[in-house]
Amino acid sequence: QVQLVESGGDSVQAGGSLTLSCTASPWTSTSDYMGWFRQRPGKEREGVAATLVGSGLGGTKYADSVKDRFSISHDNHKHTLTLQMNSLTTDDSGTYYCAAGFTWGAGNFWDLPASYHDWGQGTQVTVSS
Repeated sequence: QVQLVESGGDSVQAGGSLTLSCTASPWTSTSDYMGWFRQRPGKEREGVAATLVGSGLGGTKYADSVKDRFSISHDNHKHTLTLQMNSLTTDDSGTYYCAAGFTWGAGNFWDLPASYHDWGQGTQVTVSS
């Protein structure tokens, strides 16, 4: 089991930026997806971004709603996953979760919560107008 600890959530004004970080222990040595999900009030948890970590080539995935505004990156040496969020809107408010332990196979997708079995406790992002 991977322990994930998120940080960086805060309250910001619309148009602002935030950087979320997730520290993972242990870090994977194979090519696995790690991702950021969010849960907005009254809505289901949704995939925001994911990237291949470990021995992978760092391929990235983004939800259409955050493409060109958010950027996911990772550091295999520092064992961290980062989400840079720019041009934030009130629709980006919610609890953001780091996810690991991706299960490869049919029916599993980077943006499907059930495809991951390790989750952080979440960090709150509030964007005000």
